Amino acid sequence: MKSSRLAWLSLGFLLAVSPAALAQADKVVARVNGIAITERDLGYAAEDLGERLAQVPEARRRDEMINYLVDLKLGAKAAADAKIGEGAEFAARLAYLRDKVMLEDYINREAKKSATPEAARKLYDETLKSLPPEEEVNARHILVEEEAQAKAVVERLKKGEDFAKVATELSKDPGSGKEGGSLGWFSKDRMVPEFAEAAFKLDKGQVSEPVKSQFGWHVIRLEDRRTKPQPEFEAVKPQIDQYLERKAQQDIILALRGNAKVERLDQPAATPAPAKPAEPKKP
Repeated sequence: MKSSRLAWLSLGFLLAVSPAALAQADKVVARVNGIAITERDLGYAAEDLGERLAQVPEARRRDEMINYLVDLKLGAKAAADAKIGEGAEFAARLAYLRDKVMLEDYINREAKKSATPEAARKLYDETLKSLPPEEEVNARHILVEEEAQAKAVVERLKKGEDFAKVATELSKDPGSGKEGGSLGWFSKDRMVPEFAEAAFKLDKGQVSEPVKSQFGWHVIRLEDRRTKPQPEFEAVKPQIDQYLERKAQQDIILALRGNAKVERLDQPAATPAPAKPAEPKKP
């Protein structure tokens, strides 16, 4: 569940951070008609703007957030002057939003307790044990448009021309062509079936006959093969922590539901099942 920008106001946060951090969060960075905008407000704005802010060049993001907050403060003041914040409807909406923020803050705080280094390492080790070994190959290819061109490439290679040099000269692949046709290491599922099938059948140093795919005609050279190395723990730890937190969030919600009595008053009561007829007495 997405962390709420109002979560900073929670008691848990206030107890966890230092006075210096709180002072920094409350530092005033701008004023509009005397209304303060703080570093804390900038944090809320960053979360609120999300993807929109990510599209703004980094050098302009702070200005973007401050401008957003200026508009927000001006709009809120105008709404208050118009007494928008009064009345039962607004109070009900505010109560709903408060419940939402409280839930988000509670779940995020509790879920983080599950993402311990020990839990992350345990999940990493268990996952590695369950993964079957996967083969990878390192290959080069030359991509051309016509079969006749591919056959001509094969003939040049049979005469001893350097594969990388011919690939640089002829390959239509905009990525690997400039690299002598090198595709690096890849597993079978990363390539289109026709290409993968041909590449994985080759022996080290062997060159294929022309192979047709949706991209054109390929001539492939197998450089090497290996068992795919497992990712290092530190490289995948952020994803593991995220998984642990999300699972913990789901578990918390399920536990709260499991211990709750939910009454649906907007639906008719369920019709009780008919009583089972009594068994006839044996003579």
